[in-house]
Amino acid sequence: MTHFADRLAAAVERKHSQLVVGLDPFPDRVPDPLAFCRQIVDAVADHAVAVKLQSAFFEVRGADGVRAFEEVCAYAREAGLLVIGDVKRGDIPTTADAYARAFIPLADAVTVNPYMGGDSVEPFVDACRREGAGIFCLVKTSNRGSADVQDLELADGRPLWHRVSELVHEWGSDVIGVNGLSAVGAVVGATYPNEVVAIRRLLPRSVLLLLGIGAQGAKPTDVAAAFGAGPASALVSASRSIIFADSPAHEAQRLAAEVWDLSQ
Repeated sequence: MTHFADRLAAAVERKHSQLVVGLDPFPDRVPDPLAFCRQIVDAVADHAVAVKLQSAFFEVRGADGVRAFEEVCAYAREAGLLVIGDVKRGDIPTTADAYARAFIPLADAVTVNPYMGGDSVEPFVDACRREGAGIFCLVKTSNRGSADVQDLELADGRPLWHRVSELVHEWGSDVIGVNGLSAVGAVVGATYPNEVVAIRRLLPRSVLLLLGIGAQGAKPTDVAAAFGAGPASALVSASRSIIFADSPAHEAQRLAAEVWDLSQ
């Protein structure tokens, strides 16, 4: 299978978009996640390069939710979208390998929690090599509580997320696509613009998956620096502001155009 970052770059160029639409079928708002997500996919397929399925909102529904997750992945791919499984897994190597095989190649890429260290990430990097997949490691997340751990000061005065960025760079150094981007990317909160600038510098070859645009208050202009490594070097993800909009298609088109203009 073609390298994930190369598939992504081709989609970005073809659609003039870096938009990822988060499929978050909240149980209290969405009684039928399969029908709802199919409708959203139909609405945004022309404007987004990928959808990001929040696994928790499917898993909470039990076996029916897990089946819906799988069916939505397949439906989105048939619509020409890349699929990111927002699963945030990370565990000892044997368990991490099972997680990687459970979600890849069902999804083109998955989010990974690297805070258990390199041996918890390596099985996912192996999946990148084996399946042409991508991963996005949590580096500096968009939630307020991220500071409790991710901002802890190291002995040399740097924040912990700085060291995690360096590790992500190392893990992705031998899975580089022909376009120069790595299959190992990073999740970064658009709610922290200064950190976006620093992480872009630390990760010159990683695709940054930027969360927090829309409902969490961040704006596309907050993350313009993320595109310093090229138009396909960052993705802007929005969920509630699109999927619960009066016209998801219109909102997706508007946001995709705004982000594209910033990246040029």
